[in-house]
Amino acid sequence: MMSDEQKITVHLLDYGAGNVRSVRNAITANGYNLVDISCPEDIAKASVIIFPGVGSFGTAMGILERDGYVDALKEYLKADKPFLGICLGMQTLFESSDESPNTPGLGFLPGHGTKFDTNDHVAVPHIGWNGRIMHQQSPVMNYVEPESSVYFVHSYYIPLTSQLKQGGWILSTTTYGNTEYVSAVQHGNVVATQFHPEKSGTAGLNLIKGFLEAVEKGTLSNTTPLTPPEGAKTELAKRVVVALDVRQNDHGDLVVTKGDQYDVREKCEVKGRGGVRNLGKPVALASRYYQEGADEIAFLNITSFRQGVLEDAPMLQVLEEASRSCFVPLTVGGGIRSYTDDESGKTYGALEVAATYFRAGADKVSIGSDAVYAAEDYQKSQGHLSSETSIEQISQVYGVQAVVISIDPKRVYVTSPDEAAASGHVVVSCDDNVGPKSETFCWYQCTVKGGREERPICAVTVAKACQALGAGEIMLNCINADGQGTGFDLTLMKAVSDAVTIPVIASSGAGKAEHFSQVFTKTNVQAALAAGMFHREEVTIQEVKDHMKDENIPTRI
Repeated sequence: MMSDEQKITVHLLDYGAGNVRSVRNAITANGYNLVDISCPEDIAKASVIIFPGVGSFGTAMGILERDGYVDALKEYLKADKPFLGICLGMQTLFESSDESPNTPGLGFLPGHGTKFDTNDHVAVPHIGWNGRIMHQQSPVMNYVEPESSVYFVHSYYIPLTSQLKQGGWILSTTTYGNTEYVSAVQHGNVVATQFHPEKSGTAGLNLIKGFLEAVEKGTLSNTTPLTPPEGAKTELAKRVVVALDVRQNDHGDLVVTKGDQYDVREKCEVKGRGGVRNLGKPVALASRYYQEGADEIAFLNITSFRQGVLEDAPMLQVLEEASRSCFVPLTVGGGIRSYTDDESGKTYGALEVAATYFRAGADKVSIGSDAVYAAEDYQKSQGHLSSETSIEQISQVYGVQAVVISIDPKRVYVTSPDEAAASGHVVVSCDDNVGPKSETFCWYQCTVKGGREERPICAVTVAKACQALGAGEIMLNCINADGQGTGFDLTLMKAVSDAVTIPVIASSGAGKAEHFSQVFTKTNVQAALAAGMFHREEVTIQEVKDHMKDENIPTRI
């Protein structure tokens, strides 16, 4: 047991895949110092290890094996020394995973990672805030409210088996669809969670606090078995996402802006178009929304197609700063593509660009124009996977959950389904959005370059192609609805969310709390996003969530 004056030093196992900046920030926010594990010998010297696994099972185990960490980790775990594994850091404790069938795990625990079944009528990956059914009372949970939700993002899970139950390993379980799976384990001083504490707000910070305090006091292993209530289930919350459109103003400063159908400049009757509309500073606004209860925050760099991401130091700094105070998932979009620097002539791959964003603090990257081009090529090749698209390259290394596709379509009205269906477009009934000539059908034409260029492919086709290429989520906008405040385009949201099995985020058009309940009850989207109404403080996040709760829509309060 350590004295009150002493603070343990946390050893962090960062093997270079994905965003671990938030884990670092969560540790330091609780007042602890950390050092990186740089060689296998560091593992033996460590008094406590946190292993935030990010990416795919095969990539993670391949790097651990290549760098000589596997045997050192096995010895450390066998010695029952304090250990906290996060997400993939938990799954690697087991024997294997369907994600990489021929790759062995650490084999410390009996079990095998299994993919969620979309036939269970759930979106895969499992993304969002869910609860926990406790099987042990643990010091790790001393400061965590029992009813609090935590953040999950994964496609593979560890099944609840009698072997794990009998071994006393189960700390908590969670239900998704009809599946109850292992969401946390603990035995002695070894703890691991399927969810991300560093992205679970106050609950997650308190879990890390409880873990590290228990290590200091020598009480980590003081657990007591619990009997879960008969038939207990958890529920996935519908997410409220806030988007921050970030660009440079006329003075070169980064500001959050918003416009009507992508026009972000103030109107000036005398001189025509005025300066860029300034709704606040990105980091300050993001911190405010985190405090107000946003479930996720998305930074959309709306001028990035004009420059290279790796030279965009101010935007990277925004991510680094925001991740210090915002312990919820951060998505960044804009410029996630391969490009050649005009000055140096050097070519950077999309994987390198994404890696830079992840290291700066992003949890997910949003791909826009490049995704449309990839979908067009996929369609032309009749479903051939090239392994060369940005989507494939990033998802193969970081996992599908790290890749969001941003689709920006506009309505094209037609008089009959046959008019556009012959071109391969998915035609839908317009419902309330009847065309200028009383057309009752439309298709949704994708655009690129911030809505400036139309492409001959529909939103449903792009969504399905990108799912096949390895995308894990879709951010679905509608140019016609953007900035109008009249509600989400429910026809579009339903058409796409019914056509794919990955989660869909509804975007464009929210103007009041009721619009969230409408899109959640009338379509299959898992999240809904707003920007302007929050920036202008016309509606607060709390008002949206209170309304959702009143309408019996599961939400994180």
